[in-house]
This record gives sequence, C-alpha cells and structure tokens, in this order.
Amino acid sequence: MTAISAVEFLIWLLMAASAIAVLAKRARIPYTVALVLGGVLLSLLRLPLLSPLQASQRPNWLTPDIILILFLPGLVFEGSLKISLRDLLHDLGPLLLLANAGVVLAMFVTGYIVHWAIGLPLMVALLFGAIISATDPISVLAIFQDLRMDKRLSVIIAGESLMNDGTAVVLFGILLGGIVAGKLSVLNGLGQFLLAVLGGAGLGFLFGFLASKATRTVDDPQVEITLTTIVAYGSYLLASHLHLSGVIATATAGLVVGNIGRGGMSDRTRTALESFWEYLAFVMNSVIFLLIGLEVHIGALLHSWAPVLLAIGAVLAGRVFTVYTLVPISNLFAEKIPLRWQHVIVWGGLRGALALALALSLDNSFPNRDRVLDLAFGVVIFSILIQGLTMKPLLRLLGLANERAAAR
Repeated sequence: MTAISAVEFLIWLLMAASAIAVLAKRARIPYTVALVLGGVLLSLLRLPLLSPLQASQRPNWLTPDIILILFLPGLVFEGSLKISLRDLLHDLGPLLLLANAGVVLAMFVTGYIVHWAIGLPLMVALLFGAIISATDPISVLAIFQDLRMDKRLSVIIAGESLMNDGTAVVLFGILLGGIVAGKLSVLNGLGQFLLAVLGGAGLGFLFGFLASKATRTVDDPQVEITLTTIVAYGSYLLASHLHLSGVIATATAGLVVGNIGRGGMSDRTRTALESFWEYLAFVMNSVIFLLIGLEVHIGALLHSWAPVLLAIGAVLAGRVFTVYTLVPISNLFAEKIPLRWQHVIVWGGLRGALALALALSLDNSFPNRDRVLDLAFGVVIFSILIQGLTMKPLLRLLGLANERAAAR
C-alpha cells in the first residue's frame, strides 16, 4: 500500500460516508446502520468506478493495530470528554456493576452457551464471550438525541460502554494468556484484572490532571487541542506499555479534562475543542462502520448461519441475564432504574468495532480462529442492523419516544 493509494482510499470512504449520511437523514435510519448497509452494498457492486473500494484493491484498515491504536483512543476520549462527572457519579453503582460484574457474567453465560450449543472448546468459547461482551452505543445514542430521550438513561448507556470496553480488553488479555500458557490461575487473573483497571484509572487521572493544569496557563485553541490529543493517545500508549488498561486510562483522562480542564479554558477554546473532537469522532466512526460493511463476507456468514444464530442467541441471553440480575441489585442501594429502561439497556447493548478488533488480533495459528471471526462478525452485523433498526420502534412501544419534542 502506497501513501497515494491510502489517501485515495480515504477520500473514497469520506465521499461514500457523506452520501450515505444524506440518504440516512432522509430515510430516518441511524447513520451507523446506514454506513454498514452502504458498505455491504458497495462491496457487492462490481462497477469500474468503484474499483478502489473492491477487496482486491483497497488497503486493509480493519486490523487490530489500526482500530485499537489509531481509532479506539480517540473515540474513547471523545466519549468521556462530554460526560458530566456529576451525572456519572450519580449512577456510579449500577455502572460499576454492569461494566465489571456484568461483563464477567455475560462472558460466562455467553461462553458456556456457545460451548454447549456450538461445540467450541470451553476456554475458546469463554474468550469469545469476552470478545463480544463490550457494548457500542453510538447508534442508540444518536436515536436518543433525535428523540430527546431522558438524559439519565443516555448517561447510563454511554457510561456503561465507556467502562466496559476496558473490562472486556483486560479479560480478553487474561484469557488469551491462559490459553496460550495452557493454564489459567483464577487468583492470578483477578490480581492482573485489578492492577490493569486501577492502574489504568490512576494513570489516566494523572494525565488528565496535569493537562487540566496546563490549559489554565495557556489561551491558545490550537495548543490546547494538541495537548488533549497527546493526553488521549499518550495515556493509552503508556498504559499499554506498562500492561495497564489503556482504554480505562484514556477514558479517565477524558473525564478529568472534560470536567476539570474545560473549566479553565476560554469560551473560544472550549468551542474549538468540542468541534475538533466531535468531527474527529464523526470521521473515525464513519470509516469504521463503512469498513465493517465492506469487510463482511456474506458467503461465509450464510455458510455458517446456524452457529451464527446460536451465537447471537447466546450473546442476547448473556445480556438479558446480566441486566435483569444486576440492575435490580443496584436498585436496592441506588436510584431505581425503571423496568422500561432495563428493556432499552438490554436491546441497546450493541456490539461494534472493538469486538472485531479483538477477534482479528488472534494469531492465525489460534485454534478455531476462523469460527470465532465468523461468530464475531455475525453478532456485530446483527446488533448494528437488527437491533439498531428496531431501537426506535421499541422506544415507541415502551412509550419512551418523545417525538413531539424532537420535531421542534
């Protein structure tokens, strides 16, 4: 891949994403759903004009290195930057339960069902459960914004996703290490988990706090935006180098900068910062979801339709068990989350690029790698297309869609 071909491919992706964005707005379907559908359609077309997008000519950008190192830190930082720490702390109890115990529970339920129903070795099935346990709320939150949904419900869904990404990555690393080594120590695994999570949070807080102090001494939008970019990627890379959770480090840094550092910025810097990260997230999400559509192998998924359907059922079962078990527990000591909201949290647990990145990161010699990839792609496509397209009807059915307010 040359620099010219990479730039040409990026331009084609942005052109396609822009056209799809216009069509999605007119068709009133979630933008990310439209991107995946558009990517699938473009991959099937064999027009000479679209040759740069064909599998034989386009560069392979849906790789773990690109997703985990280039895209993920930016998306996590942007997501945490705009979350109110006060709102997050208000629901910290249920969020910690869902993002930690919830991921572990979902991993075990999904893994054991996949092991029993599909026949994957137990450790590989549990690894698949860890891969697919992190949620991606982009489509759901876009619908919430259109319908003017309750802010607290949006914070719960966004906050859970922000926290469970790091948990899923840590669990994936522990299980993968256990499979490669041939044994897994529960006590040792728990120690690694706590170290990665707490160490990542501490490192992220330090990065965010120092950046917040620095922004108070500078009033230059370009310099301060550059500083936040360094914080987003620097905290992630340093944490990963120290075997801590890079996702949690970046998320924590974003929360600190968004809630402490932003208070010391001038109005013009704050506006420029928000615009920069919103645009960057838009471009990154556009590229990722379009690439997911382009990389879907329809033939392989159809050939494996039975195991894919079983995996989808296992993932949904894990989500159902997790939410309807842990949320009632959190309701005992925190502000109650209504049952209607719990339904939305269950169905709004979409899977996205992180699951594919973790699955693709498995070595070619890893046992059952192709089957894990097929299952991961199948679950991600189902969650984005089916769950994404049915979220708005579900909200109407539950009486949660405030469409009159959205029309104003």
